[in-house]
Amino acid sequence: MRYLTAKLAQQIDEELMNSVGAFSLDQLMELAGLACAQALATAYKKETHPRVLVCCGPGNQGGDGLVAARHLGMFGYKPTLYMPKPGSKDIYKRLQKQCDNMAISTLPPSDTTADLEQALLSTDVILDAIFGFSFKPPVRAPFDAVLPLLTASKKPIVSVDIPSGWDVEAGNASGVGLNPDVLISLTAPKEGVRAFRGRHFLGGRFVPRALEERFQLNLPQYHGFDQIVELKSEDLQGSAQRL
Repeated sequence: MRYLTAKLAQQIDEELMNSVGAFSLDQLMELAGLACAQALATAYKKETHPRVLVCCGPGNQGGDGLVAARHLGMFGYKPTLYMPKPGSKDIYKRLQKQCDNMAISTLPPSDTTADLEQALLSTDVILDAIFGFSFKPPVRAPFDAVLPLLTASKKPIVSVDIPSGWDVEAGNASGVGLNPDVLISLTAPKEGVRAFRGRHFLGGRFVPRALEERFQLNLPQYHGFDQIVELKSEDLQGSAQRL
């Protein structure tokens, strides 16, 4: 497999949504969020980890989290949304409304982290959908207070695409990012997660074969109707070339 730089990850996203790829943002977000929900459900069964705190940022990463929360609810989990800075785009508001319609609870807006601290006490696993591959350090307010609390909680963390606080290419060089137990890379792994040693899944089963071949992504085979595939060390061998 190949690791993606920020530039290439952005280029692939754009091509998926242009006239050639013909996907809408809604479609890609739905498939990505479903993959995230399936990865969490694979790693942490609802019988042992039913209470999921879904932490969403204001961008597309947060949208993936909202979709994942809805699917986790359908899977029988008890998700709670935490959005310290909700997104302003129409798609984000619609995804949030869909969660409201399923009676998925949302922590109320607040200038403090008191509600987050309380929610963490009754959380079994965290889904980190705060920052995506466009993030560049440093971590700014209000998230600079959020990430340390998530880490200090000692709860298992599942990160979407890139752990929050990590640079997409330099990784957690600043040392302020989350250290998740599980990572669900979308489309293909990013340069910054080369050092990740936890359980690693790939999701986003929407890359056309022609695009995969043109960018030499060398994606592993998905099985049956699964939206994810667990990556093993052999899947990542020979991926030293930067794209």
